Amino acid sequence: MKKFITLIIALILAEVATQTIASSTITVVDGDSLEINGRRIRLIGIDAPEYMQTCEDITGKSYMCGQSAKAFLQDMIEAGHEKGDKLKCTVEGIDQYKRTLSVCKIGDVNLNLEMVKAGYAISYKQETYKPAEKHAKQSRKGIWQGKFMRPELFRVLERKKEKQKN
Repeated sequence: MKKFITLIIALILAEVATQTIASSTITVVDGDSLEINGRRIRLIGIDAPEYMQTCEDITGKSYMCGQSAKAFLQDMIEAGHEKGDKLKCTVEGIDQYKRTLSVCKIGDVNLNLEMVKAGYAISYKQETYKPAEKHAKQSRKGIWQGKFMRPELFRVLERKKEKQKN
């Protein structure tokens, strides 16, 4: 029975991994999340600053790095659309929040990779984008130009603040 259940799960995951989501209505939620046709998509392998997160630039001045990350992702999608490119996301799984985990491309541009290359996101729970992160860090691009809190830690601290309020 265990083998049968394992086989069923493997077949379901294989089916999920081959799905492609084509877009018609796209909303950029933040630097690593989209909503396509009402479906929440999380760009797998990356983590961008939260929308209300601040970072410091090279001079130590605070700026809204989460909003910058969102704007960069939005600009890439709009630039692709202007060239006539379509947004396609390849499904790789579902996370604990029921978001679809995907690699998304606009034309030939891998949005996940470009977010990391430009320094608007870090590599997250995968090695796939580590070389791009290393290059962005060495080049002091985006969030690497100054100081920032890793988005995962920022989320943990924000949840603790919320609990203390209640």
